[in-house]
Amino acid sequence: MMSLRPSPAEAARELLRRRQARRQLEHFTTYTYPRYQVEPVHRLVAATLDRIVAGQIDRLMISAPPQHGKSELASVRLPAFWLGRRPDDPVILASYGASLAESKSRQAREIVESADYAAIFAGTTTRADSRAVNQWQLARSRGGMLAVGVGGPITGHGARLGIIDDPFENWEQAHSQTIRDKVWDWYRTTFRTRIWEGGAIILIMTRWHEDDLAGRLLAANKGEWTVLRLPAVAETQEVRDRKARKMNLPIGEADPLEREPGEPLSPQRYSAEELARLQADVGSLGWEAEYQGSPTLPEGNRFKRAWFPIVEASPARARRVRYWDKAATADGGAYTAGVLMAWDGELFYVDDVVRGQWSSGERNTVMKQAADMDAQAYQNTVHVWVEQEPGSGGKESAEATIHQLAGFPVFAEPVTGSKDVRLEPFAAQCEAGNVRLVRGSWNADYVEELCAVPSGKYRDQSDASGGAFNKLSLGQQGSRTRRTA
Repeated sequence: MMSLRPSPAEAARELLRRRQARRQLEHFTTYTYPRYQVEPVHRLVAATLDRIVAGQIDRLMISAPPQHGKSELASVRLPAFWLGRRPDDPVILASYGASLAESKSRQAREIVESADYAAIFAGTTTRADSRAVNQWQLARSRGGMLAVGVGGPITGHGARLGIIDDPFENWEQAHSQTIRDKVWDWYRTTFRTRIWEGGAIILIMTRWHEDDLAGRLLAANKGEWTVLRLPAVAETQEVRDRKARKMNLPIGEADPLEREPGEPLSPQRYSAEELARLQADVGSLGWEAEYQGSPTLPEGNRFKRAWFPIVEASPARARRVRYWDKAATADGGAYTAGVLMAWDGELFYVDDVVRGQWSSGERNTVMKQAADMDAQAYQNTVHVWVEQEPGSGGKESAEATIHQLAGFPVFAEPVTGSKDVRLEPFAAQCEAGNVRLVRGSWNADYVEELCAVPSGKYRDQSDASGGAFNKLSLGQQGSRTRRTA
């Protein structure tokens, strides 16, 4: 009679597999899900999640294309693996809908209750009286899993690990200011408050909008998050740096998989040829957001990169305006921008852009400094304009700026109507090939913002450009509005 007992070699291999599965998420995943296709990108994601389990990092963002295996690793296998390694540390999983979060919770619960899991983490399983898909507990431990929809209640529950997997369902939600604000408020006042001291947070999402949850977190908590942006098709270093700058990420970081430009992220799932077909089908907006992890178009809805040739200098004999779009928030929020534009009777030149997130005092100092430098360079012929916001507060702010810039030709302009309407004459001249940029360190950010109009987060440089252009083209350097200097 043939023996069913494994040979010593087979038993040794099985023991090694179990030990590896106890130590590393990649091996845990292939042990409990043998059909899971592991490629370099999955090894990278799994190794990064291992650092979460080990307590080496506590804030992680993952941006990867759909159907590339990221949610299977981070939202299904990781919670089960985490509870095997840390059975007293509960998990909260949130998604845009409670039903989606509960589906992943059900899958994680099935793993914990499986024979494979018992072979890896002996003695760890669910409580018989606590197995609901939205909330289940481990037996003889305080760990467990809570699944909720974004915006839903978590009162009374705490966790050592919090996972948010896609807080927005689609493009429409992400482009709703109201919904973005609600998600942000829920994160700050509900989700974040339930994560224990020393706990970890993982955010997995499609970057539909610059001002989405990931964008706000990166702006508010610079340097605190480890970010894995995994584009479907590898980019050049120049493109990566441009996008990194826009998303408040470190400049100079190479592709995390060291791919050559154009190489696919997961060739076993999507070849380069299939990704090209997908790009054609979903369009530029969907491609950049869903597949490249960048929330703005490579080409804007109104402005195109090719419309901005760069020149070394502008004509000395030209009319010039410096137009300011003011803000007063230091280290966050809106930007102040001052655009210096010249017109020689034929072409318009953007000479210089001064831009920053400054307090009102810092902003006033910078504006005075720019006026001094413009006056020295162009014999005090540059007319300074400042946009006057509606209401008494806007009037007082404009008057304060005019007083501060006494001695310069300075004017205030009350503005009305749509920003897009005011910007359109400048856009038309850009499209006609009548605008040049003078080479400067500000060029990349300037083009990036204009190419995101109208869906981009910031409008300060574009609004100031529209204002400067209108003053030059309409011959209103010092007319129609009061000058007090």
